Amino acid sequence: MSGLNNIIIVGGGLGGLSSAIHLARHGLSVTLLEQNETLGGKMNEHRMNGYRFDTGPSLMTMPFVLDDLLTAAGSDRGIDLPLIPLEPMCRYFFPDGVVFDASSQMEEMIAAVTRLSPVDATGFQRFMDYSRRIYDLTAPVFLFTPIHEWRRILRWRHLRTLFSLPAIDPFRTVHQGVARFFHDQRMVQLFDRYATYNGSNPSQAPATLNIIPYVEYGFGGFYITGGMYRMVDALTGLAKRLGVTIETGVKVEKILHDGGKITGVRADGENRPATHVVCNADVVTAHTDLLDVEKSLERRMTKLEPSLSGVIFLWGIKNTYPELRHHNIFFCSDYTGEFKEIFIDKQVPSDPTVYIAITSRADASDAPPGCENWFVLVNAPYLAPNQDWPTAVQMLRTSVFRILLQHGFDVASRVACERVLTPLDFQTLYGSNRGSIYGISSNSRSTAFRRPGNRSRNIRGLYFAGGSSHPGGGVPLVLLSGKMAAELLLDSLVHH
Repeated sequence: MSGLNNIIIVGGGLGGLSSAIHLARHGLSVTLLEQNETLGGKMNEHRMNGYRFDTGPSLMTMPFVLDDLLTAAGSDRGIDLPLIPLEPMCRYFFPDGVVFDASSQMEEMIAAVTRLSPVDATGFQRFMDYSRRIYDLTAPVFLFTPIHEWRRILRWRHLRTLFSLPAIDPFRTVHQGVARFFHDQRMVQLFDRYATYNGSNPSQAPATLNIIPYVEYGFGGFYITGGMYRMVDALTGLAKRLGVTIETGVKVEKILHDGGKITGVRADGENRPATHVVCNADVVTAHTDLLDVEKSLERRMTKLEPSLSGVIFLWGIKNTYPELRHHNIFFCSDYTGEFKEIFIDKQVPSDPTVYIAITSRADASDAPPGCENWFVLVNAPYLAPNQDWPTAVQMLRTSVFRILLQHGFDVASRVACERVLTPLDFQTLYGSNRGSIYGISSNSRSTAFRRPGNRSRNIRGLYFAGGSSHPGGGVPLVLLSGKMAAELLLDSLVHH
């Protein structure tokens, strides 16, 4: 097969690496081109002044997806990537001063809910049954199958899902779905938050996304020893062992096609022939910047609403705070208002929810002795006119210090070093559509099910992998998108 086919992968994020591995293990000739000097896309790392930071995903869920990829390629996670189960998975700080530890151990979690709101203990169990039912019905179709391929969808085992649509709750919003189970608004806020895992607004996204809590509580949340970036190291090593040619610092300017068929790419001014291209760049950016396509298709793509973005502060902290855990959330008092400011006003929130990950909890070497490495993420809008990011960053920094101080954490004078990432950086570094982090939002009942497919309908030989294509954002889903793109490409070779 390899003599006839030359495959170029544009972008070395997790989706591109996953595709490269799946294709190379079938003996195909694969070249991966990445514009940055390091692979991994948004899953990256940064070191400064003795501190190490993961700059992207900070939690691993559905570890079996990674296992399947490694096993298929003849590797073993146990050797390369030891996982640490996080317990508690997250510590929540509510505006009223209540602190809540979320656990993937069911007995622990039920006990914690009972302490917070006794009336909601059975509601939580009913909510998890509901979340699991959505997972059982939708995962085979929406997570593990390229849903745009009718040949695959109409297999008899998937028909159950198509006939059980009401059970996957597509007509309510995430918030409406959650609110049915809980009396205490703090529990509602806690489970509304999962809509942000794919960059959406809980008051607009379909309740089908209530699948996400089951994925986290049912399968657990993990950290990779040595940092999340070790996954990129392991996948890069595996791709190279399988014969993938990896070139970094190479910017692809155009994906070339002729007569509706892929002919190659232009990178750094030079044309490189290819029979197939897997595009791991954002699907919308690909159609506006990399592909010459009809204006109507370009317009259709740019109409898709981008997901949330964020402002990230990487802080080396000259102190330790034993009251904090590996993952921490400081909730704002008006969650609906926060999303209105982000999605409607397209401004950074005046009273943001603050997420803090401290990996030095698990890996002491990530910070100097007596210090901590803080990854601080605040939800922010995608890029739009009339935004002033230097002012917005200053405002958010002040807000974060204020919120932490309200909970008894005085950190403003403890920041030894800082690096800031804004939506502008996500656009520049990773080609994210308007600086979004999770690709396309699911802020309508249909967009959650209309994410761009893994195979181009307009150009033969072009495939898509990454968080902006099916099945969506988040580490396991991006790995699956790479697998689906590779399988569809392999299919085309067999049926050619």
